[in-house]
Amino acid sequence: MRRPNLLLTGTPGVGKTTLGKELASRTGMTYVNVGDMAKDGELYEGFDEEYDCPILDEDRIIDELEDKMSEGGVIVDYHGCDFFPERWFHIVFVLRTENSFLYDRLESRGYKGKKLQDNIQCEIFQTVYEEALLSYRKEIVHQLHSNTPEDLEGNLDQIMQWIEQWMKDNN
Repeated sequence: MRRPNLLLTGTPGVGKTTLGKELASRTGMTYVNVGDMAKDGELYEGFDEEYDCPILDEDRIIDELEDKMSEGGVIVDYHGCDFFPERWFHIVFVLRTENSFLYDRLESRGYKGKKLQDNIQCEIFQTVYEEALLSYRKEIVHQLHSNTPEDLEGNLDQIMQWIEQWMKDNN
């Protein structure tokens, strides 16, 4: 039985990992946190001093994921989306969080100065959502609010229903 591939994307701190892990637990799908995968495999091409973080080697990430994605049933979690092949995903969920919640989440992660401000601005200007709309067919890109535990439960329910419907329609 074929299963869909999902992309969970959004500004850091919006809840992609929490949602993705819980979704994988409820569906038995494979969860891939691209940041963790890059760290484990040292899939970097340098270091960004300004943001104090490694620079992802996107080509190596694609190579690493290609076989898994062709099997289906994968939930990919990453804060960027424009380098993934369009053919990989059946649906893209962009998580959005109100700035007051996001600021506190990022600050608690140790984000400061320019890194904190740029991520807040990224959310204000819907940067990741617009990137998703430019990278994938509009009809597969959906925004989900991710502020509260109730939002998380609602998003889980909505995505679970979507997966069930997709499986009925495609198997």
